[in-house]
Amino acid sequence: MPIEDEDGLRRILGYDRVAVVGASTSYGKAAHIVPAYLKRHGYELRPVNPTAAEIFDTQAYDSLTDVREPVDTVEVFRPGEEVPGIVARALTREEVKAIWLQPGIRNDDAVEKAEANGIEVVQDRCMKVEHGRLIRHPMD
Repeated sequence: MPIEDEDGLRRILGYDRVAVVGASTSYGKAAHIVPAYLKRHGYELRPVNPTAAEIFDTQAYDSLTDVREPVDTVEVFRPGEEVPGIVARALTREEVKAIWLQPGIRNDDAVEKAEANGIEVVQDRCMKVEHGRLIRHPMD
């Protein structure tokens, strides 16, 4: 079962190294707004977008498997049908603790596979919204 309780969400939001699969260079897209917010709140981003050289003043990677730095959470801004491949790539990385699927992104089979391999999953929730609700200090 995907993580839905507040304690589980807080635990995952506590992981600070985030690979953003589908990160966007377009300022108006959620795939740019959400990671930009996370960066402002101290998260270390590893953008994954094969069409961009750099996003958020950080090198962008073609694939999750190309990311050289450690990754705690894989945040996904790609269609549900791409999630099985993303999960498969996440499973090749021993350090990945969680996969976060943004609103509208679901793939129950891929979620089951990730969970069966010890990776926590949040499905169909916004990381920015949950951070603001559960973590952000009132003065932020």
